[in-house]
This record gives sequence, structure tokens and C-alpha cells, in this order.
Amino acid sequence: MPPYSTSVEQEGVLLDNVKLVDQGHFQEVEIRKLLSSDPYPARNPDQNIADLQAQIAANKRGVQELQRITHHYGLEVVQAYMGHVQANATAAVQKVIAGLQNGQFTYPMDDGSVIQVRITVDRRARTAHIDFTGTSPQQNTNLNAPLAIGQAVVLYVFRTLVDDEIPLNAGCMTPLTLTIPEGSMLNPHYPAAVVAGNVETSQAIANALYGALGVMAAAQGTMNNFTFGDDQHQYYETICGGSGAGADFDGTDAIQTHMTNSRLTDPEVLEWRFPVLVEEFALRPNSGGQGKHRGGNGVLRRIQFRQGMTAAILSGHRVVPPFGLAGGEPGQVGQNWVVRRDGTVETLEGKGEVQMQPGDTFVVATPGGGGYGPNRPHSTTQNYP
Repeated sequence: MPPYSTSVEQEGVLLDNVKLVDQGHFQEVEIRKLLSSDPYPARNPDQNIADLQAQIAANKRGVQELQRITHHYGLEVVQAYMGHVQANATAAVQKVIAGLQNGQFTYPMDDGSVIQVRITVDRRARTAHIDFTGTSPQQNTNLNAPLAIGQAVVLYVFRTLVDDEIPLNAGCMTPLTLTIPEGSMLNPHYPAAVVAGNVETSQAIANALYGALGVMAAAQGTMNNFTFGDDQHQYYETICGGSGAGADFDGTDAIQTHMTNSRLTDPEVLEWRFPVLVEEFALRPNSGGQGKHRGGNGVLRRIQFRQGMTAAILSGHRVVPPFGLAGGEPGQVGQNWVVRRDGTVETLEGKGEVQMQPGDTFVVATPGGGGYGPNRPHSTTQNYP
């Protein structure tokens, strides 16, 4: 997760259309050669090989299960029910679209770029067009998001609008059409850097869509990607924050929102496996935006290092606060800083990389979610004698 990459080549080993398995044999020798010969080689090829083998095993299990149900029910029945699942998802999203209004939203990001989205609803046809025309052109930073990211976020957002318990599937997209201009930061040309597109820009797209739909104020809008390591250790985590409030609900404190679904490593396990100490992991009071319904609070996370390592942060909403909606107030921006062993404090921007020494502490304060609706004044009652 390099914070300052300007090309996808700087973001790791790019495996473009490489065969992993040939005639049932895992191509470990060839893959190891690719992992070690790239201009930016993998630090831990053993770990990469294990990950790839796990993914292959998962696919094999999927093949076995498909074969099992096909043998039991017959191919025609299985295919028919797959069609029913998609058709049901299409109908569920169409039902939601029938109650939506046209909307648009401009979402500013910390670096000055913007995501522009317009949603046009055809209630009679029960379809919607999501148009990102006006979004900033691809950037010379790593905030660019490949086309698949925008498509996935649209699928996610409209799936969350469905009350029914339906499995996530491509049928949700049938009533939706997308316009994502080529050469924009949401549809960049190679070799644009994209490492922050999946983790940061995806969050911004989700917030922008909810804003255009008028459904929910902004969540923290960032994954707060925190990494540290050396030749022996590599660690990566995303850090929770506040979710946005809606018309009839408060935001949630200290939660992973929207395009991230990860859970933090237990403090005991983290301290056992890595030379660090979790000094503090606590709620960040009053960081959620006020309103009729308040935004969720972010968190404060302090990690002390017991040996020298490189640490990096890739985060957003350190300049622009997560928006409130319908008169609600925005959440507080996040902050990153380092407290050196001698007490010196070094403030970091949203993106930063720093050398940590024994006794130094890395601190991340995550953003709060936006509030929804104007804050109602407290009523007062006059008592007369």
C-alpha cells in the first residue's frame, strides 16, 4: 500500500493473464520467478504462494459443490434456480427504484479532485441510470479506481436499499445502467496508480451515491489503511470509524463501513506476533456530526513500536469532513500523528510514511459520520409558583 505511488507498476508485482495451474499442477516455480524478478519484488513470496494456493483450493471446493448439486438435482434444475435467484434480485431492485427520486451529488476529496454523480430514475420502466460524468480526470496519484470498482460500489449500494434477504448477485444490476467516462479517475488508462482506488475512492463513491439518493449522510469515507513492517514482519490493517446517520436512525460508533468488511486483529495476537504494543483503542467522543440523528463516532488508535520499522498511513477525510445530510452537521475529520519516545509530536497528512524507532507511537484518529436533519433545540419549561 505505497502512499505515494504514481504508476501501477510501483504497487507490487502485476500478474497479467498468467496461468497458475497447468494440467492440474500448480506452477510454483514460474510464479516464484515472477514474484522475485519484478522491479518491485514481493517481500515474502512464501506468503504469496500460500495465498494463491488457498484461493485455488477455494475454487476447487466450489467446483465440487456445483458438481454435487448438479448430480443431485440435474443440470436443468440448477440452471433454472440460478435464473430464479437473479430474476428475484432484479425484481427486488426494481421495487426499490419505484420509490426513488432523481438526484445528484458532488463529492470533494482531500486532494481537490471530485466525484460527480447523477442518478436518473425511470419509475415507469423501473430502471435507473447512474452517470459519473463530471468526475475529475485520472490523477497522478493512486486514488484512481479501475472500472470494476465503480461497478461494484453501485451494486453494493443498491443491494443495501433492498429490505429482503436476497443473495448478492448480478441480477441486482439488470435495471441499472452506468456511465463512467474513460480517462476519469473512476475509469483510468494504464498505467495509472490504483492502490487507493479500492480502499479510499470506493468509500467516496459509496458516500456520493447515498448523498445523491438522499438516503444517508457520509460515513467516515476512508479505510484508514495502516501498514508497518521490515524484512521479517509485514502487517496491514484498516481502522473503523463512524457511520452516517439517516432519516430514522443514528450512525454507529466504531464500525467498518461500506466497502470494507475486515475485522481487526485481537490486541493479544497482534502483540504476540509483532513487536508492537496497543497503547489505546477507544472511541473518539463527539466526532460524529450532530443532527436530529447524530453520526457515529470515530476511534483513537495508538500503536507503540518496540523495534525499528517503516510505518505508513493511507487515509482520507483529513481535510474535507464527512458531509451531513438534510441539515445535519458533518463529522470531524481524521488525524494522523507520531509521538516520538522523547515526547516530540510529528503531524502527518492523510498519506504518509515514516521510520519508527523503539518507543515511538503511531496515532490514528478516525473520522466520525455525518449527522442527519437539523438539530432540534432543547425545550424549556417555566414553572410558576
